[in-house]
Amino acid sequence: MQIHIWSDIRCPFCYIGKRNFTAALDKFPHKDKITVEWKSFELDPNLKTQTDINAIDHFMQSKGVDEVNAKGMFNRVTEMASGVGLNFKIEDIVTANSLNAHRLLQYAKTVGFADTTKEALLKAHLEDGKNIDDIAFLVNTAISVGMEKAAVEEIYKTDAFTYEVRQDEMEARNIGVSGVPFFVLDNKYGVSGAQPVEAFTEALEQAWEKHQKESLTILPTTGGESCDVDGNCD
Repeated sequence: MQIHIWSDIRCPFCYIGKRNFTAALDKFPHKDKITVEWKSFELDPNLKTQTDINAIDHFMQSKGVDEVNAKGMFNRVTEMASGVGLNFKIEDIVTANSLNAHRLLQYAKTVGFADTTKEALLKAHLEDGKNIDDIAFLVNTAISVGMEKAAVEEIYKTDAFTYEVRQDEMEARNIGVSGVPFFVLDNKYGVSGAQPVEAFTEALEQAWEKHQKESLTILPTTGGESCDVDGNCD
């Protein structure tokens, strides 16, 4: 059964949601039959990277929210993160466009490092105050999870994997995704937001049960010649 997850590295709820979803999946008895694919989604594709302004100040400017309310909202998010073992440092977050990070994630999917790369980028942005639009940082992150330096450097000499990012985002629009994280189970069932572990567990169980019921059924027919995997034909 396939699960597709749309999220943005800039989204704190995406990291919380990832942590809860992973906890649910780790306990799921059919985990070995589940395939997870991370999908790109930019909350603000037009965002300009500004290393001299932190997330709180940017939020206040872009949303017209005063400092008290802005800090109150971020404090609540930080408390939620703490509850799942994450240590958000909102005041250190760099205001950065996430396209180049998504391009790295798209490449990581082709070489088997998608989940570790996603985790590394979320941690870097939300806990470590790193600039996720900095090419040198992205290359070093790729190396740290096991990717080849030369191959990653080559990506940023062109617009490689930008098309794949845009395709994910177009797919999200086509199915009505307007916010992240957004989870699609078995191409049929949507789960929106950073749900608790119990909600993800229930969603997995329900989707799996329906997936099994809809699996191919062999009709009781007679006759009809065929060949088997051992090469026997009759």
